[in-house]
Amino acid sequence: MSDRPLPLKGVKVLEFCQTIMGPTAGLLLADLGADVIKIEPAPGGDKTRKLSGFAAGFFAGFNRNKRSIALDLKSVEGRAIAHRLVESADVVIENYAPGTMAKLGCDYETLKSINARLIFCALKGFLSGPYENRLALDEVVQFMAGMSYMTGPPGRPLRAGASVIDIMGGSYAVIGILCALREREETGKGQFIKSALFESTAFLMTQHLAGEVVTGRETPPMPARLGAWSVYEPFETKDGRMVFIGLTSDNHWRRFRDHFGLEHLKNDPDFATNESRVAIRDKLLPIVAKIAKNFEHDELLEVLERIEVPFSPVARPSDLFEDAQLNFNGRMLSVEMPNGEVAKLPRLPIEVGEHDFGLRRQPPSIGAHTHEILIDAGLSETEIHMLAASGTVKLGGDEG
Repeated sequence: MSDRPLPLKGVKVLEFCQTIMGPTAGLLLADLGADVIKIEPAPGGDKTRKLSGFAAGFFAGFNRNKRSIALDLKSVEGRAIAHRLVESADVVIENYAPGTMAKLGCDYETLKSINARLIFCALKGFLSGPYENRLALDEVVQFMAGMSYMTGPPGRPLRAGASVIDIMGGSYAVIGILCALREREETGKGQFIKSALFESTAFLMTQHLAGEVVTGRETPPMPARLGAWSVYEPFETKDGRMVFIGLTSDNHWRRFRDHFGLEHLKNDPDFATNESRVAIRDKLLPIVAKIAKNFEHDELLEVLERIEVPFSPVARPSDLFEDAQLNFNGRMLSVEMPNGEVAKLPRLPIEVGEHDFGLRRQPPSIGAHTHEILIDAGLSETEIHMLAASGTVKLGGDEG
């Protein structure tokens, strides 16, 4: 990998965020090289640190490559420090409840009066409109925009198996920020940007909305859908495991047919095209299922790869730790967890030239970089210790 500076080197970001949506935006910017300063409430820090169960990995998963300052924004002194940091910042990102940043004296109107070049990105439940002051969460908007309806079987709406909307909303925020940084090169001015959960989910519904108009029929949930491809589902193997097989083109079918001894179907018009095979799925799927059942799981995977048809093992998240593709060339990042364990986590899923979007900082402890950030902002040692004594800031134990 190249030792060239990362693309966003020199960009300073202040992150007023918690949970996943905002921290995802901060993570992407940090991985791309920005100096992301996570502003956490003093003294307890980001409440995400304390979550358990499904959310236990939120903080460690989405806060690498950032610096942390613990700051009491409810105090006059704390707000003054935040404003001081804004003077040299390029970007502010925040995903608090609507109105919270105004109460803290850190809303866009206040901050742009301090720094006219500031790009302020609010990550919310909704864009401007009648819902904009509602509270929302990933799962809330999945139900609201039809994703849960489409994911579960009829009558049993289900959320997706990851926080896909939080992550996507954070990703769209970064697109907006990059646009604003580019425009600032021309205008010299910052601007307000907004990304939202609901509209991100609605964007994912594009294919279904368009499909209803094209077909004239309401789109059924995915488990009950009329498939566009003749074979596109998991099958059980001899050892009781599952393999997903997708035969989505006539070339896929021909290679599958010829390899597995189905030449007698070569001139059968019912099997001639994908569209004709879709119409006889009730006949075709048992044929594929019987073939799959004759093979051990790993043996079938090897054959499907050799004949070049789409396939996949039916994996669990834990299978990804040792996945050959994800681990190629040391691509997984060794990230420290709150319990002291180290987890191999996927890095930013892009390749840009020879850049190494790797791990530069572990997820920080609360206020780990408070001291160095305040020194950078021009405060003296005496001022810093007075602020710490008053509880306005919290000094971390792993500075630097």
